[in-house]
Amino acid sequence: MILIDARGKPCPQPVMMAKAAVDQGALEIEVHVDNDISAQNVLRFLGSQGFTSYRSGAATDIVVSGHREGGSTGSQRAPEVPIPVSRSPEGIGVLFLGRTLGQESPELGEALIKAFLGTLAASSPPPATVALMNGGIFLALEESSTSEVLREMESRGCRVLVCGTCVTHFGVADRLAAGTLSNMFEITDAMLRARKTLVLG
Repeated sequence: MILIDARGKPCPQPVMMAKAAVDQGALEIEVHVDNDISAQNVLRFLGSQGFTSYRSGAATDIVVSGHREGGSTGSQRAPEVPIPVSRSPEGIGVLFLGRTLGQESPELGEALIKAFLGTLAASSPPPATVALMNGGIFLALEESSTSEVLREMESRGCRVLVCGTCVTHFGVADRLAAGTLSNMFEITDAMLRARKTLVLG
């Protein structure tokens, strides 16, 4: 069992620490985190790696445990190794850093970004990944007209990744209507794997 204490570690370090252990061959892992978004990110990462995982605890002491077939016994400290980033090309990646397209006129910028997202949603195929960071996360909120377009893109196979650190900063986690809470590691990896990347905002 690999034990990882990621409490107090900023995004995306909890996921990166878990990835380091998985890359070293860990089949059983236990990650301690101090917030819900980190717990969700680690759970999703372990699931993507074929682990059966679950969480326990609450508040600032959440434990995410996972195991994969062929698990070992005993405990080890988490390895400290560089994290390689996978770069097999896949589709288009679009990174939104704001809720408008352009800044001269907020009203025009809001209309333009909605039209831009609508055009992306209608493209064939749609982008492989849309990532929302900083002000871009507001595009995925329930009160935003663009959240419906983002849900449509998800239904067509586009991953919509919403920065968990940004959501926490703005205090809007309960208002997300589209996308998956994500982290800097996953967003960076998605942008690096894209054949082409657009950055807006």
